[in-house]
Amino acid sequence: MFMAEEERKYAYFLCSTYTIGGVRAERLLARFGSPRAVYEAETEEWRECVGNSAAEALERQKKSGEWEREYGQLSEQQIHFLLREEKGFPGKLAEIPDPPYGIFYRGKLPDENEPAVAVIGARECSEYGRYVAEELGQYLGRAGIQVISGMARGIDGISQQAALSAGGTSYGVLGCGVDICYPAQNRRLYEELLEKGGLLSTYAPGTKPLPQHFPPRNRIVSGLSDALIVIEARQKSGTLITVDMALEQGRDVYVVPGRLTDRLSDGCNHLLTQGAGVFLSPESFAEDFLRSWEEKQGLSADGSGGKNRRKNNRETGRNTAKVKLPKESLQKILECLEPVPKTSETLLQELWEKGEYTDISALNRALMELELLGYARQNSPGHFSTSAN
Repeated sequence: MFMAEEERKYAYFLCSTYTIGGVRAERLLARFGSPRAVYEAETEEWRECVGNSAAEALERQKKSGEWEREYGQLSEQQIHFLLREEKGFPGKLAEIPDPPYGIFYRGKLPDENEPAVAVIGARECSEYGRYVAEELGQYLGRAGIQVISGMARGIDGISQQAALSAGGTSYGVLGCGVDICYPAQNRRLYEELLEKGGLLSTYAPGTKPLPQHFPPRNRIVSGLSDALIVIEARQKSGTLITVDMALEQGRDVYVVPGRLTDRLSDGCNHLLTQGAGVFLSPESFAEDFLRSWEEKQGLSADGSGGKNRRKNNRETGRNTAKVKLPKESLQKILECLEPVPKTSETLLQELWEKGEYTDISALNRALMELELLGYARQNSPGHFSTSAN
């Protein structure tokens, strides 16, 4: 049920006060009983409950009076404010450790009845990382799987843009107010997310994108998702913080493996040694992920519902691939592939005889595309065969 409007106003006072997160908000509410009672308490009482710095932040916010003006402007800015006890608050978020007391969003919230995947990775990604993020985002978008990420430069934004371009839905979790586009270069993505998905934050409107805001933001990215895919991450990076939070929340983690000499893949390869799932292609991931998701949702309990849903998603993936296969070059490569692996040099020779591909680098890019579409497999470096999928 929705809280009375007067109480919601004072709940905004709590949520808009810097340093008052979910834990401190719960502590204050347990002590004083309601948001309004928290507001009317004395600074010394706050101090006894949440410590000096948080009490001082509450005092500054109360004296400024800005919070009340901001609350009155939410509807004008088309910003929704939703508390954990209210109907519509994402159930997945309510169940994570340290859940937020309130959230702000523009557009829509993720559909709780549909699968959602978080795609994260390096901001300064390689061309390979960009390619994988685009192919994965497109596949997930066409398969009806929601893409959750942080709208950051690199892997995050690339995967989200690809999902939207493929007709899917995506949701961006920000480390600032939802009225701020950060980074500014992702303005197009920001606007498309508003139209085709949504933007979400635990920070009040007007909050600047400070560095300390992003680690707490990451728990919301993983919290809204059913699984997490990592595409490129250095050994020590913010991406790995998100992985830790996802594991703590009980989410499945998949990793795109990389070359041993590639520093952008050090973090990914390390996660594989710790038991993370291996991401080999969008189709194989979707098969595994949807099976697990359906079992958790109980959709396959009657022996038909889940099976039919998985079948539809597999067909979606195959049809997606076939859209690209009419390229003559890809068709001819596929015709040359066999269950027994061939070297790229052998394939190049066979294709050359058919008047295709005189450039090894162009061939390797096409083979990578076929592999990500689920039609080819790299059995070992430089050796390719048809996929078993």
